[in-house]
Order: sequence, then C-alpha cells, then structure tokens
Amino acid sequence: MDREQIHTDVENLEPNQSLELLRAVSVGHLAVSHGDMPQIFPINFTVDHGSVIFRTGPGTKLEILRAQPHVAFQADGVNAETGVAWSVMIQGRAELFAGIEETLDSFNLMLFPWESGPKDQFVRIVPDSMTGRRFKVADPLTWWKHMRHG
Repeated sequence: MDREQIHTDVENLEPNQSLELLRAVSVGHLAVSHGDMPQIFPINFTVDHGSVIFRTGPGTKLEILRAQPHVAFQADGVNAETGVAWSVMIQGRAELFAGIEETLDSFNLMLFPWESGPKDQFVRIVPDSMTGRRFKVADPLTWWKHMRHG
C-alpha cells in the first residue's frame, strides 16, 4: 500500500458538520502565542451561534488573550464502535464578553468549569477559518507494514 492510498478515505467537512461534531464533545485545546512560544490549554467549551465559548478566570490564559487575541482551537473524537475519527480546528479571534447583558445571556449556555476557582470571564472564539476532517482509523498493522517496506 503506498502513502497515497492511506489518505484516500479522509472526508473534508463543511463548517456546519464540524460544529455538529463539536457539540458532541465538551473538551478541546486552545492554542495561543505568548512571546515567541506557543502555549496550549485544555478547556471545556460549548458551541453557540457558530462560535466556541469557554470560561476562564484571572491568570496566564486571560492575560495572553487580552494581549494577543489570535488563537487556534482544536477538538477531536472517535467512535469506538465504527472506528471513525474526526478532528476540527478553528483559527480565529478570542473576544472577551464585556457587557452585563452578554454575560447574563451566557448563563443560559450551561457552561460550568471543571476546575474550582473563579471563572467569571466568558470568552467567544470567533472563527476566521474552520476545517474539519473525518476518517477511518487505520489498522495498526497497516502502519507496521508501511514502515517495514518504507
């Protein structure tokens, strides 16, 4: 099997399909730039009106978002029964909820932080781009054969 055959079953997803998959999970990863170094934070999130919402509190993540709001977000999953996996990545801008009305509306999202401590800052990731892929997880023997005959 050549390398091209390995990737032929990848399905590129439309944004609405990607958002639907994101609604099925609650944990993703937020990537930010801090100085010249990337940082990644696990976050629990929800999807609202085509964007990703999460809560945070005072600390490194919030300081970075205020200084540099360009972010990437990624989440994925796999169906253990079918062996079909998916991955969604969003590149966009983090917007902090500012007004009391927007913050009050956010409580309807039922987004509760897993970690204790004050997490009263809601953040919306507004996508500039969204890519999603769905694919069948390769049998490990496929990779072993490929490595041996490389």
